[in-house]
Amino acid sequence: MLVSKHNRLALAVALAFTGLPAIAENLELEGAEVVGDWLGEANNEDVKNHPGARTVIREETIKESGAKHVRDVLRRVPGLQVQESNGTGGSDLALNVGARGLTSRLSPRSTILIDGVPMAFAPYGQPQLSLAPVAVGNLQSIDVVRGGGAVRYGPQNVGGIINFVTRDIPAESAGNVSIGTEAAETGGFKTQTSAFLGGTADNGIGAALMYSGIRGAGYRDENDGTLVDDFLLKSKFALSEIDELAASLHYYRADADMPGGLSAAQYDEDPYQSVRPYDSFEGERKDISVKYTRKPDDERTFELGSYYYESYRGSNIVTEQSATRDRLFSYPRYYHVFGIEPRYSQLFFWGDVAHEVGVGYRYVDEGMHESTERGATYLRDGGDPYSAPFSVTADNTGGTEAHSLYIDDRIDVGDWTVTPGLRYERVRTTWHSRVNGYQREVNYLEPLPSLNVMYHLSDEWKLYANYNNSFGSLQYFQLGQDPGAPLPSYGNEVGPGLEPEKAHTYEVGTRYDNGAWSGEVTLFRIEFDSQLQYAKQDGWTQMGATTHEGVETALNYDLGTLSRGLEGLSTYASFAYTKATADKGAFAGQDLNFYSRQTATLGLRYERNRWTWNLDGYAQSRQYVADLANRVYYRDETADGRYGDIPGYGIWSARGEYAFGPQLSNLTLGAGVKNLFDRQYFTRSLDNNYGKYVGQPRTLYVQASLSF
Repeated sequence: MLVSKHNRLALAVALAFTGLPAIAENLELEGAEVVGDWLGEANNEDVKNHPGARTVIREETIKESGAKHVRDVLRRVPGLQVQESNGTGGSDLALNVGARGLTSRLSPRSTILIDGVPMAFAPYGQPQLSLAPVAVGNLQSIDVVRGGGAVRYGPQNVGGIINFVTRDIPAESAGNVSIGTEAAETGGFKTQTSAFLGGTADNGIGAALMYSGIRGAGYRDENDGTLVDDFLLKSKFALSEIDELAASLHYYRADADMPGGLSAAQYDEDPYQSVRPYDSFEGERKDISVKYTRKPDDERTFELGSYYYESYRGSNIVTEQSATRDRLFSYPRYYHVFGIEPRYSQLFFWGDVAHEVGVGYRYVDEGMHESTERGATYLRDGGDPYSAPFSVTADNTGGTEAHSLYIDDRIDVGDWTVTPGLRYERVRTTWHSRVNGYQREVNYLEPLPSLNVMYHLSDEWKLYANYNNSFGSLQYFQLGQDPGAPLPSYGNEVGPGLEPEKAHTYEVGTRYDNGAWSGEVTLFRIEFDSQLQYAKQDGWTQMGATTHEGVETALNYDLGTLSRGLEGLSTYASFAYTKATADKGAFAGQDLNFYSRQTATLGLRYERNRWTWNLDGYAQSRQYVADLANRVYYRDETADGRYGDIPGYGIWSARGEYAFGPQLSNLTLGAGVKNLFDRQYFTRSLDNNYGKYVGQPRTLYVQASLSF
């Protein structure tokens, strides 16, 4: 019987665990301490000793970017590519981020978290983020783990793990209020307000209440209705010297217009216009999370986390019916998710060898109710889409029950840290059409081995390599897709060729950080057995095997360490090269859709007395767009604007800030310019709201904050 190379590795990992020695309780290894949660506090030491590519964006960088949306900050991370809002995810509430040539459309291939809780409507069945329920004003950091974390975090982790970390509960009473507004030559003003109040009492009880909201207009027509409210209450209780209980309540609601795509002729006439006065998006999320931690000593820790959240998203999108008539469709969607995850970690010692064995189990239960409502057709010029009642054309329910069991062993011996791990995923997903009675069900059981290795050349310099597996089950939309045959017998079958996605990720890299300068270089390769791609407005197709490979580099340098005359001046730069291509078929050797082979950043920061100055640049190379459904690779632009090359571009931003100091309640005033030289750029969309989408023009902004 033949065994594949991946199954052989899984067997080797399992055998490694069976060889753990029996350990005497009185043995100790100086300086060793249990880690427990791999994401941890995401401090410099956590990042330095992570056996894979990892970048953390701190609160200072977030504030100095002038960002109104998290996508504006994520461009700082090498290997991540962020699309402007477009398509049916074309509101300012969506998040379109992809890693290493993976699709950016609605961020479906990364595990994206808020304080460790999944952000997606349904992590297994609906991972797309047409609603990203986090406001940038509530963030303390953004932790991006691009490799080395797949054994613990999932399910969609081939594109890494992105954890949005909200502001901590302070040890002393503290508060902050801030306001910022921006405006471009086109459009109107968009204003963000944030407030924070928190502290910890002598008895160990702490709490923090925070709010961040946005009101105003974007830079295009029919984009003047953006509204965001993000409330978060965090609390913690020191039950004893070794026990802590933390809980949070989160509420997010938002509304936004979707100005839509333009044809080539419309874009040439006015790229900031909109021909979609009725398209809009709204969403809401309510969630609660609780985490209990027990750490009796430096050798053992137990964590029990649980969460429950309900989400709603609804969109109104006009669809062309003929040369002169349109029809308005409404898409209300409701989801709920419950998750619980106990995790236990313990250090064992055998002479000079330390083992931290971690065992965890994650249970996730999802439910969904997705509907489609159709209005009557109306004349495009002067008609009323609400002239008749809407009728229900689709009414679907479904759910997922998923069990994840994982075990890993971090082995520290000499200058080496070796961490073999294994996760088993057991997934059952169902889908039911109430309109025609179709029912579909899929079941999966997948072993996902991993191996992470780090060599400590010194306290400052690390080498790392890893191998990780990812698994993505079929989503609700994919389960409900028309199988392509009119026979009633096909009603309960999944669409032809649609299979779960499996990928194998390899990384080799090095990281250096001596406090004065830090850098990272990572070589990566991702092999998809068979990748799913959104081909056209009516469905998904099996792209087949694909390969993603490249290099990511990053450098940060405090130039003040070179000379006293340069004190306060620092610089950063990053460059990523990615080649993502199909292995077989009509597109063999051709680039996948919507990614750039090269991306780069470059910036300066100068702090002198009470002044802070920033200059930041970002650039990306050309992108390609293929018609996957018809197997056509377009280079020239089509008249409808959906196909054709997307030229590369580069933009610069600048900002200045003055801090007045404690005598004026730590008042700070800042002003800046995004897209300093007003470079015009665009992206495209292939879905129902297809066409060209212009990027953000030159935009001026001001900021003010008070701390107490």
